[in-house]
Amino acid sequence: MRISELSRHSGVPIPTIKYYLRDGLLPPGRATAANQADYDEGHLRRLRLIRALIGVRGLSVSATREVLAAVDERQDDLHLLLGTVLGALPADRDAADDDDAADAADDDANAAAPDLTDVEALTARMGWKVSSRTPAAQVVAETLETLRVLGVEFDWRSLLPYAELADRTAELDLDQLRDAGGPLQQAERAVLLAVLLEPALLALRRLAQEHHSAQRYGG
Repeated sequence: MRISELSRHSGVPIPTIKYYLRDGLLPPGRATAANQADYDEGHLRRLRLIRALIGVRGLSVSATREVLAAVDERQDDLHLLLGTVLGALPADRDAADDDDAADAADDDANAAAPDLTDVEALTARMGWKVSSRTPAAQVVAETLETLRVLGVEFDWRSLLPYAELADRTAELDLDQLRDAGGPLQQAERAVLLAVLLEPALLALRRLAQEHHSAQRYGG
């Protein structure tokens, strides 16, 4: 297909496609003339993934390049590929501003690492096999620590019912990838579901809270 068709099928403007080609995010097409090239379905799939990473997930171009490099290496291992595009592995680092990145690294070095004891107990009870490096574990640990500092008695046992709901939600997420096609399509679908569904899931929780509040406390 010509670049105009690639633009039409992907929804990405031609100038943006040319930028991705110049920057190496998108491989060159097959040259047919001095200033013309043909593109195939592989280009379309990769372009859709780039659009999902930059336009939906909000990664910088440099971070997207790093993720795409990891994707190219991990297409035979869907678990690692999904971990990469969803940010569970270190390949997801936004290097848009080197100064900010350096400052953040200094802050991280000076800050005490969160205590993961509760998280480890929770994942063990759930039977989850997760990386100790995943940022999600640190988020849970930091949240529990904040609750304790504020005087709220909330530990990993309190999270168990929520973890069970999250487990079922994760199964539903991965069920959506069954008919997505090859690894690149599955990676794109995973990004779209993970990023775009999260606000809707939170909104559903708010709706349910409103309903049950009315049921319990409404006049």
